[in-house]
Amino acid sequence: MVAPCDSKYLMALAGLLNCNVSNYLLKLLAPTMDYNQGPVSKLPWPNGIDLRINAINHDVNLLVTRTQIDWDAYETSWDFTCLQLLDPDYLQSFLKATYQKLRTHWQEVTLEMQRLEEENNRIFIDAYGLQDELKPDVPLNEITLTCNPHYRYGNDKSEEELEALLLADTMRELVSYAVGCMFGRYALDKPGLILANQGETFEDYLKQIPEPSFPADKDNVIPMLDGDWFADDIAERFRKFLRVAFGEEHYEENLRFVEQWLNIKGKRNYTIRDYFLGEFYTDHVKRYKKRPIYWLFSSSKGSFNALIYMHRYRPDTVSVVLNDYLREFRTKLTSHKNNLEAVSISAGSSQGEKTKALKEIEKITRMIAEVKEYEDEALYPLATRQLEIDLDDGVRVNYPKFGAALKKFSGLDSKEEE
Repeated sequence: MVAPCDSKYLMALAGLLNCNVSNYLLKLLAPTMDYNQGPVSKLPWPNGIDLRINAINHDVNLLVTRTQIDWDAYETSWDFTCLQLLDPDYLQSFLKATYQKLRTHWQEVTLEMQRLEEENNRIFIDAYGLQDELKPDVPLNEITLTCNPHYRYGNDKSEEELEALLLADTMRELVSYAVGCMFGRYALDKPGLILANQGETFEDYLKQIPEPSFPADKDNVIPMLDGDWFADDIAERFRKFLRVAFGEEHYEENLRFVEQWLNIKGKRNYTIRDYFLGEFYTDHVKRYKKRPIYWLFSSSKGSFNALIYMHRYRPDTVSVVLNDYLREFRTKLTSHKNNLEAVSISAGSSQGEKTKALKEIEKITRMIAEVKEYEDEALYPLATRQLEIDLDDGVRVNYPKFGAALKKFSGLDSKEEE
């Protein structure tokens, strides 16, 4: 008996096609595993299943809903609204306690999904009379939720390793969301996308959020440097985000918690700045499948780095990077070098201080030369062109237009879907 063409059977059909019975039957109908509409349409609809249709529809609806909620909890979903860590249902003043409460929820959802899938299997196994051939059990690694580490990372790791991977990724997602708030893509005061249309400005942001608790960056340029050279430095902006999002009282503990779980390689004295300089952009490119929405202006050896948000790009954005950041940074480096030279020849300086100053002078001199070369060969020529971009063309078309001014990464040229 073929399944009836009635809307009330749609969820039940989904339940059938996603249970282990259909997998068993399709292996008989299509031994080559060519599961096209031919073999699938031949799946028999079991007699008597109508008596269980309400129970099946209920369970399958729950499964679909839980899966959709899980998918939408991550910022690459079209329907993403807010980071779950910041959901009032889980938010605590301690970030660690917030994560633990959220993790408990994730475990409950995963186990509920497992129970529902096994019940769905059981109903269809009984309906087809396959109790001797099949069991309803569903292993944890087949519960396809991103919040389920057994599925997300595979079953070849210990529970401790799985938990560590999940916690580290959750901290990366927190940082990514914070950067989104810095650029006005998101906001702590309003769910969903805020600035996501081409050329939107800080003024557009204020129209939606007149009194933001954590304001977006005004000029759409956030420096990412080895030191607090600018007031809107990305590491300092993240610290501010953490204070606003979780409160001031336990700020130091919360920052240490983030840094601890970002430091997956166990480096000594690792800080949030180390993450931004070392891993952040690689993680961002990976998260957006080699189609990054934040673009990194970077000199040859990374002495100068500045992020922009592509949706807020304007033809004068490169000039802002050049005049307000790169040249200003070079001026500050030169001033710092002059101060070090004064220390190196001062009669009041110890030999240790002089040696340290001379070593730092060599480093700063190399940085100045690198930054000057980047300006002359990449950034200044680009700024004079006042490039226009069209977001509809996607990252693969627009990113290469900026040539050596932007950080290179592999995979940009692949013809994947934007």
